[in-house]
Amino acid sequence: MSSNETPRGPVDSSRVPRYAGPATFARLPRLDEVATADVAVVGVPFDSGVSYRPGARFGGNAIREASRLLRPYNPAQDASPFALAQVADGGDIAVNPFNIHEAVETIEAAADDLLDTGARLMTLGGDHTIALPLLRSVAKKHGPVALLHFDAHLDTWDTYFGAEYTHGTPFRRAVEEGVLDTSALSHVGTRGPLYGKKDLTDDEKMGFGIVTSADVYRRGADEVADQLRQRIGDRPLYVSIDIDCLDPAHAPGTGTPEAGGMTSRELLEILRGLASCNLVSADVVEVAPAYDHAEITSVAASHTAYELTTLMSRRIAEDRSQ
Repeated sequence: MSSNETPRGPVDSSRVPRYAGPATFARLPRLDEVATADVAVVGVPFDSGVSYRPGARFGGNAIREASRLLRPYNPAQDASPFALAQVADGGDIAVNPFNIHEAVETIEAAADDLLDTGARLMTLGGDHTIALPLLRSVAKKHGPVALLHFDAHLDTWDTYFGAEYTHGTPFRRAVEEGVLDTSALSHVGTRGPLYGKKDLTDDEKMGFGIVTSADVYRRGADEVADQLRQRIGDRPLYVSIDIDCLDPAHAPGTGTPEAGGMTSRELLEILRGLASCNLVSADVVEVAPAYDHAEITSVAASHTAYELTTLMSRRIAEDRSQ
């Protein structure tokens, strides 16, 4: 979108009730309704890589439904993200649920096509397997990227049942393939039992720093965000958020819940603290609505995606003004 074009924003909720009409993300236009998009919100309804409870294939549409209540001005970031940049809903990437290798290839190819238009991606999963093809695609455009990985789990294990592509392995594969900048990798929100101490040793060798959920509790969101900003600098940044980084009280609708997680308030505040970073794309994954109630998890996920979209829109507007 050129600097003199006015973005097309959400449906006016003072004229059309929020519960009416198609559930695009934040009631934004579809990608085929705008000339071009700066940020494309896309779903990946895929959960064949899960190791415990399935259902994240329905996560993207649950997040869209919950996003009906989002409003166009973000007071926490003092920004109107949908006026700063053209954000549009790109629908879903349809992938093969019976062949993980083919699904990974399909996601990568679709992400390539969207990034080639100049858009940044805000992807709604799906399980965490999808992060690997998305990172491959982003790295083709930006080179190896910094990664902030919000999750209860490390997701740097080697294989499950001999399978190299699962929701517990994407970041080991990404390190092996050279698509990550290993000087700027961080897990945030990790907790719970592991298979052994070697899990942590292997993770450290790959270059990851760890901020546990207990660290967030003890040190506070502002200090954690400051530490993360220093580690990232102005490198191209990809943020991958497994909703199970939140405590089950804040995100019961997920596949592998762990006690002792962050609050939704802590997650949102840390994200807001990344305003100076160069966020090039992001994902929110592992929302499994069958285990949710009162849309607790999908509401948290929709607000998380909203903060990420705001960060991207602000950066796009700043880059255009220079």
